[in-house]
Amino acid sequence: MKKCGLWGLVSIFLFLIFSGSLAAKEPIKIGAFFALSGPAAFIGTPTKLVAEMAVAEINKKGGINGRPLELVIGDTEGDPSKAVAIAKRFIYKDKVVAIIGPTRTGTGMAVKPIVEAARVPTIMTVGGDPVIMGGKFGSYRYVFKTPQRSSTAVRKIYQYLKKKGLTRIAILTATDGFGKDGRKWLKKLAPEYGLTIVAEEAFNPRDTDMTAQLAKVWKENPQALVAWTIGPAGAIVAKNVKQLGITAPLFQCHGLPDPKYIELAGPASEGNLMPSTKLMAWEQLPDTDPQKPVIAHFVHLYKEVYHYDRRFPINTHSGYAWDAIMILARALEKVGPDREKLREAIENTKGYVGISGVYNITPEDHNGLDESSMIIVKIVKGHWVLEDY
Repeated sequence: MKKCGLWGLVSIFLFLIFSGSLAAKEPIKIGAFFALSGPAAFIGTPTKLVAEMAVAEINKKGGINGRPLELVIGDTEGDPSKAVAIAKRFIYKDKVVAIIGPTRTGTGMAVKPIVEAARVPTIMTVGGDPVIMGGKFGSYRYVFKTPQRSSTAVRKIYQYLKKKGLTRIAILTATDGFGKDGRKWLKKLAPEYGLTIVAEEAFNPRDTDMTAQLAKVWKENPQALVAWTIGPAGAIVAKNVKQLGITAPLFQCHGLPDPKYIELAGPASEGNLMPSTKLMAWEQLPDTDPQKPVIAHFVHLYKEVYHYDRRFPINTHSGYAWDAIMILARALEKVGPDREKLREAIENTKGYVGISGVYNITPEDHNGLDESSMIIVKIVKGHWVLEDY
């Protein structure tokens, strides 16, 4: 009995020492800021949850070389000035190793010079291209992004239109940063695909009616309409198209494949087409697609383990934060938390099979995805259907 008691005490003592050593491991801090309130909260909030899910899964497996990851969360509210303040707090007070986010192109552009000056690797979850463009848009040495470029999504739409023999299009774009970025690429790439833009109009993303703009472009007899916005404005465009009796197919941008879009647009969503990550129709992918098992695992975690689907049904944005965290984690495993080495490791990411595509990042391309990472989906009876073309 005495021997058993002694060994028991020794075991407890060793356990406490071992546990203490694990608990004493200094966490690797990562800043994570998204629009958790404001007009883009419907994207930002689930993006935060996915970031937390990714970190939890990494920490369950022992963290990064024995050190846990710790997210330091911030709410930009979709406000560029607040995003700048949070980025500075992350860098100078919280001493984060890297940053994930934000949600919108405008906030991303606001913090871009801040993280560049501080030399902090930042993987953004924004849709617009300027955050990873140089020249007049500033340096992007430390800035990366996981969503497809707007130019990639435009090319995907244009490939489809060309294959279908459609040559005359009209475009309607929002006046915010994301909409302006889309308009630029829609106009720039059209000649490359033999397309003529016969009419173009703009709208404020907070507008509640776009019939005036749609009536103007419809007079020019386009064979297809392309709208470029995120949020409720896209559903309003769809409703107005139906109200005006416009028969040309409506293409939305890559930011709108979301059950919320179908809910808001209702019957007007029927037949709408848009470029999307494979996540929206993953079960329809061929079994040979390397992303299919990766997406299946993600969906299992999202729905059956963390139960996020109860509040936020999966949409095309759902995988962006997961991919950002995993790309960062891969780099951390290779080089540790040294910011400069980390930046270089992220820039050399090759063959990472993610939720949103297979990433091959280069010094010239801080996104690493091409058109093959996207699909065209069509809404049929309230469901997302993979278009075969």
